[in-house]
Amino acid sequence: MPVSRVRSLFALIAVFVVGLTAQDVIAQIDPDPNSPAPVLLSAEDDPSRALASKGDLAQESLPGGKASAYRIGDTIRLYVSEIELMPGEGASAFRVYARDTNKRLYRFPVLELSEVKASKPVFALTIKVRDEIGFWEQPSETGDLEIAVTWRGLVSNPLLLGLGRFGGLKLEEPQKKKESQDSEYLPEYVGYRWSGDRMRFLEQATFGPTEDLDHRIRRIGLRTWIAEQFGKPYPSPSNPYPNIPLKPNNVQTGCPDPRGTPEYNLCVRTHYSMYPVQTWFFKEAFYGEPQLRHRVAWALGQLWVTSFPTIQQSSHMFAYHKVLSDHAFGNYRDLMKDMTLNPAMGDYLDMARSTKNNPNENYAREILQLFTIGLFMLNQDGTLQLDENDNPIPTYDQETVNNFTKVLTGWTFCNVGCPNSTLGAVNFKDPLVLNQNNHNVAAKVLLDYPNAVNRNIPSGMNGNAEMDLALDNIFYHPNLGPFVGKYLIQHLVTSDPTPAYVGRVASAFNNNGNDVRGDMKAVIRAILLDPEARGDEKTDPNFGKLREPVQLITNFYRQLNVSSADGTQQSDGYVPHVAAYMSQNPFGAPTVFNYYSPNYVIPGTALLAPEFGLMNTGSSIARANISTILSFSNIPVDNRNPPNSPLGTSIKIDDLIPVAQADPTGNLLMDRLDHKFMHGTMSAAMRNTILQAVLAVPAEAPDFRVRTALFLIASSSQYQIQR
Repeated sequence: MPVSRVRSLFALIAVFVVGLTAQDVIAQIDPDPNSPAPVLLSAEDDPSRALASKGDLAQESLPGGKASAYRIGDTIRLYVSEIELMPGEGASAFRVYARDTNKRLYRFPVLELSEVKASKPVFALTIKVRDEIGFWEQPSETGDLEIAVTWRGLVSNPLLLGLGRFGGLKLEEPQKKKESQDSEYLPEYVGYRWSGDRMRFLEQATFGPTEDLDHRIRRIGLRTWIAEQFGKPYPSPSNPYPNIPLKPNNVQTGCPDPRGTPEYNLCVRTHYSMYPVQTWFFKEAFYGEPQLRHRVAWALGQLWVTSFPTIQQSSHMFAYHKVLSDHAFGNYRDLMKDMTLNPAMGDYLDMARSTKNNPNENYAREILQLFTIGLFMLNQDGTLQLDENDNPIPTYDQETVNNFTKVLTGWTFCNVGCPNSTLGAVNFKDPLVLNQNNHNVAAKVLLDYPNAVNRNIPSGMNGNAEMDLALDNIFYHPNLGPFVGKYLIQHLVTSDPTPAYVGRVASAFNNNGNDVRGDMKAVIRAILLDPEARGDEKTDPNFGKLREPVQLITNFYRQLNVSSADGTQQSDGYVPHVAAYMSQNPFGAPTVFNYYSPNYVIPGTALLAPEFGLMNTGSSIARANISTILSFSNIPVDNRNPPNSPLGTSIKIDDLIPVAQADPTGNLLMDRLDHKFMHGTMSAAMRNTILQAVLAVPAEAPDFRVRTALFLIASSSQYQIQR
């Protein structure tokens, strides 16, 4: 019987026997997420060497002859098989890496992809033999390089390529690949059966996997789960946004109790600190059902940055976060408008004080540079457009900033006549309002680009109408799709996506399929369901992202039934100081540029890796220290403000202790933790190292065995990179 008929029959049985709904059965037609790994073809005379040919020679079929050495600057073709391209997928989906005798890694530009005549599908990959980041400005031809091709997060077999001459390197024996297997710990639901991909998806789309979520996705599939998430109320009904009243700017006026008393301390903590919004945030991350919206809002908050201590009151930050969450699944144009009028943003970047006689360019500059289009013109795949001298082309100049500054004059806080206007306090809850008398009504010239929208604004207009024209001028700029798309890919999936991936997401931003631009649902679907994101395992060593401190904490805790310090109830989210210790204080980014730059490249490499902007000697030690606390200790209760003290936070390992008890060899425990934390990708070396440490703990202490293994996993480089 054909496979398709078997699957259809299986789905029918699922409806009538298992009790799935018609929506659930969508999971039955979810395609296999695993792309084939590319295979780099070898030369006939030496299987350890890459089959290659000069790129300036016409070549319609596979070349014959012996392997050759090439020189820096040559254009050559490599030959790749076992790839299945989507429509429109081409050279920008591939990367070629080379490693020299000193283990230094280079990346060669990929210029073209074309199919060649062969007995099976083979593609010629045209590359330039030069390093993209310029290590070879004064090259010495040192002999063999080890090269490999990557595609969709998968790496090919490594082969040798002679640089000037042969010699100097030997190929290492490839490690045997572990057979993929589904978890023996999961009930036999009938839906999305790819175990590794389910766990990887949950790391990308939530604040960490849980067994319940894994069961749910196994039952209904990724697409149905995403659709469910789009309809979930936010925040969770059990964790609503607190309605904290506005207070005067002066703490002594807002908290009149004598300093140092419990009443004063509680007032300051509630109104003049980030404690309420931080603990609310972590509680929602730990337990909330609308995980995808929470995750996207967190990412958007690192793009549209406001920050403590400039924003001092928790009520101000909650109003700002509502804008992020309201538009996380909406339209980016609406986000642009509401964030422009948000009082916290107006205060943070001074637009609320910008008048025709005292203009301030902060917000006008940052909405262009940081929030929407960036400094330089982009192709739709996110790569830079270059002029005839190979220099990036600026998107705007100072005069453009000056004109946007004029557009954005005249708005201020609505302290009278708005729903949340409060006597004696600045209104940070309702949108900014226009004082037309303080608005610059001169004509303005805005962004110029092909078919530019609203480039010229006439004089004498109302400020609200001008703002809409100006925001449309930005919204229809061709940079917006690739700029926002790449940023969100970096935060959800991988730090250094291929241009092909960025291009596909930008296309979804530009048109959701119904001629709607800026549809965030379409963008999120495109990011999470892209073949570069999906698959049980990614073998490209440069794929993935360093877990930022917040997500390192939440992923670990959610996998281990996070609870209060005494284990009797839910955590109240009192963990922000733990993230701050690792250089990421939630809602306290050090500058408008966020905790780290989206353009941060690890020094000495070609690898774009934004989160590594937080990594230094101190923060790396902090990560190890925090891994110890998470595994062996509790986040303690702070008893300085009884009876309003935090409850603290801890893990529960009741389900892991029996596993450790059942097998003194430790192998069952390692299997369980490999599935739980590493989605089956733990290397043999890592497993052996952890197992030896586990076996050094007496079998009579299963709790300590489990915690030892958890610490070594949490502090490992393999786990701290989300792949």
